[in-house]
Amino acid sequence: MTEPGRRSTIESLSNPLVKRMRLLREKRHRRTEGLFLAEGLRIATEAREAGVLPQWLFLGPEGDTHPLAAALVADTLAAGGEVIDTTGAILSKLSGKDNPQTVVGIYAEPQTTLADLDRDTAPIWLVAERLRDPGNLGTMLRTGDAVGAGGLILLDESTDPYAVEAVRASMGAIFTQKLVVARWDEFLAWLRQGPGQLVATWLGDDTQDYQAVRYTAPTFILTGNESQGMPGEYAAAADVRVKMPMMGKADSLNAAIATAVMAYEVLNQRRRHR
Repeated sequence: MTEPGRRSTIESLSNPLVKRMRLLREKRHRRTEGLFLAEGLRIATEAREAGVLPQWLFLGPEGDTHPLAAALVADTLAAGGEVIDTTGAILSKLSGKDNPQTVVGIYAEPQTTLADLDRDTAPIWLVAERLRDPGNLGTMLRTGDAVGAGGLILLDESTDPYAVEAVRASMGAIFTQKLVVARWDEFLAWLRQGPGQLVATWLGDDTQDYQAVRYTAPTFILTGNESQGMPGEYAAAADVRVKMPMMGKADSLNAAIATAVMAYEVLNQRRRHR
């Protein structure tokens, strides 16, 4: 049985725990600690509903007066976490924002690998290659949650998915979606061990209109780097390469938007053929 947690008060900016948690805004400290920071009652509630609770929960002056905050506090304490009543200044120090949310949670970083994924649990999976913008990453996670995807697989040197900006942009989807970081060769070898249609969004030759293809589950939607796209050999290894019509002067869509368009096309095909 899990030992109950405790509740305490911290009001000093020089408190050692505050100093330690503030450093989680930096990637190297997140890696060292195996922890990441998520701010906001909405995101913390999404996490709670997904069965994920913080190890430390910092509450602002409003405390747990909101029913969702009260539920979060109760579940955190029941799971053995620590609830800390604190000040707006400390929340600002933790989040790096002048007007911080009233809740900041510190969570253990999942250590999910490709081997942990069950591709049969979802008809859609998102794959991003060298994704650099944390906002795009968070948006892709939200899209994955919206279409019922199994998760997001980040390839090669992508941005840190547990950066504060990426977590914030995910609006809680970082807790509902599986998230794996892998190299391209690892991913391709794993993918070919079982069923899975790899679909590359690609502006090169040998592409089809994205609505002309019949997608089969599980569908792995591969999106390339925001500015460079994906390497040609990655596109060549896909089962199908698709593009979307561009009717104006722009030659491509934002990576996260292109992923969303593709994901909804795959979802809508499945809905029409049920």
